[in-house]
Amino acid sequence: MGGDGRGIDTLLRAPAALASMTDTTASTDPEPAAGGAIPGLSRENPLAAVSPIDGRYAGRTAPLSPYMSEAALMRARTRVEVEYLIELAALSATPIDLDDDAVSALRDCYESFTGDDARLIKRLETEGAAGYAATNHDVKAIEYFLRVRLTEIEEEDDSTGHIADAETLFPWIHFGLTSEDVNNLAQRLLIASAVHEVLVPAIRAVRDALVELTHEHRDTPMLARTHGQPATPTTFGKETAVYAARIGRALGRVEAATDDLSGKLAGASGTYAAHVAAYPDVDWQGVSRSVVSRLGLDHQPLATQVNPCDDLAALFDALRGVNNVLLDLDVDAWLYVSNRYLGQRAVEGETGSSTMPHKVNPIDFENSEGNLSKANSDLSFLADYVTTSRLQRDLSDSTVKRNVGVAFAHCLIGYSKTADGLSKVVPNEVVMREELEATPEVIGEAVQTILRREGDTEAYERVKALSRGSRVDLEDFRALFDDLDIDPAVREELRALTPAGYTGIAADLAGSIDGAGVEADE
Repeated sequence: MGGDGRGIDTLLRAPAALASMTDTTASTDPEPAAGGAIPGLSRENPLAAVSPIDGRYAGRTAPLSPYMSEAALMRARTRVEVEYLIELAALSATPIDLDDDAVSALRDCYESFTGDDARLIKRLETEGAAGYAATNHDVKAIEYFLRVRLTEIEEEDDSTGHIADAETLFPWIHFGLTSEDVNNLAQRLLIASAVHEVLVPAIRAVRDALVELTHEHRDTPMLARTHGQPATPTTFGKETAVYAARIGRALGRVEAATDDLSGKLAGASGTYAAHVAAYPDVDWQGVSRSVVSRLGLDHQPLATQVNPCDDLAALFDALRGVNNVLLDLDVDAWLYVSNRYLGQRAVEGETGSSTMPHKVNPIDFENSEGNLSKANSDLSFLADYVTTSRLQRDLSDSTVKRNVGVAFAHCLIGYSKTADGLSKVVPNEVVMREELEATPEVIGEAVQTILRREGDTEAYERVKALSRGSRVDLEDFRALFDDLDIDPAVREELRALTPAGYTGIAADLAGSIDGAGVEADE
């Protein structure tokens, strides 16, 4: 429809492509301070972006543009208005009728939505266009856009008569609706798609990297630390398995919350009042349910003018759950790099420090930590804010909801940075084994447990007296074993204990993780 046929993605390739389509109440640029302007740098250049998500990180956040941009919202609103018009035309009570070709032509308004369409909608809102004065209202601009397109369809289809009189359809565009009916549906369509098509695959990439590390290093012994101090041994693969399983569970909650998104289509106060006034015998709840369900959302039957948004809050909280797991992973990975348990592959030509040439810093994990922390701050704010509204409606949530894409962008940057970090790390098995061998006191737990099995009431105290706060080696333990009045077979069992061999079923636990990060419970 209109334009060069290259579609909305052409518009979205440039991070600042909609820079000229801004709120006109602040469209007059102040005179830049002396030295403030940068010659030769246009607003459309990512280097001039105000936010790093559309500047420095534009390449990483680009996959969200088809779902979280202003143009994407225009397209989604157009879809809602078109599907509602089609539903009205199917009612026997209304005087309008659309054949299959007309329905197809209408749906083409959003299925073939282009950058030129988005620009026309913005002009209708801010300047006026096609004979319409400026609406200063973004949803009303969609209604006028459809009038323009319907007229074009009529003119194009003179020979077929698919839409013989476009003007007869004008009163039925946005019939009985309030802007929030359109917005709540359009926003959820975009949010659901962004999560399913962009965020979930990015989370899976991290989980898959962890599963690969888990299987490869299921048998690699490693010293565990609790309270920062040496504890009983584990394997590197078992530790990454913990994170893979946690991410798998958290991802399931995100997918479930996304599938539970719900929409309302019930008029200015949620009572269908305008609809019933016009056609009291029509089952308007049924009409609403049909439209909402066809859009792939659950139907929300009880609402004020706004959708209560508890569903969005649940999704935002679920994403925070994923982020919290990854923040924990980022910090642990950073610590493993710091204590040399993990080495890092150096990137050719990359600079680690501006003054220390030898450094290979764990910058991906640090960057992820910062972005996921920012995302969580935004998601917490969104979850708290969107679930409240003054009486039946106030407009403060409108500008807040426009920032969902910002939170998602920081999520995406964080996920991709964690994945980058995992792709560069290499477990240092030599260092892990050396530290285990240097910390023989960690077999103390095994010693006292075996002695307890043999009925020794002082087992714990014996090992504590030998090892707590002291440097010991395996020979010190073996001297203890020689002094004990125990069965020779038990003594040999104790003497066979080594830190590297004392990992329990860690390897089996790591092996229980499947390709989806799900642990088998046997």
